[in-house]
Amino acid sequence: QSQLVESGGGLVQPGGSLKLSCAASGFRLDYYAVGWFRQAPGKEREGVVCIGTLGNKRNYDDSVKGRFTVSRDNAENIVYLEMTDTKPEDAAVYYCAVRGASCGDGPADFHLWGQGTQVTVSS
Repeated sequence: QSQLVESGGGLVQPGGSLKLSCAASGFRLDYYAVGWFRQAPGKEREGVVCIGTLGNKRNYDDSVKGRFTVSRDNAENIVYLEMTDTKPEDAAVYYCAVRGASCGDGPADFHLWGQGTQVTVSS
């Protein structure tokens, strides 16, 4: 059974850091591009960042540039999202998802999604 599970969310102070994990089971995650997305209350789902099979990266949201870093550990079948210098507007449920080898320009064609992990930024 193919599955993605996000973890690592929680409460962080503004300016603090969190590291989210996206773990795959039942398939090889390194065969796919992996995107991170988020949805805040009352807002549409938006792309954050994506990493392709070759390690190429694509930012979907310029507001996280220089603050969020995506990486993958193929041996552990995990993709990470390291969040630094967090801001209140980063608070959302964060999802990971997979598509083909390349990232594309947004959520389209991502066909397998995790359940999400909540990130809360206090102030």
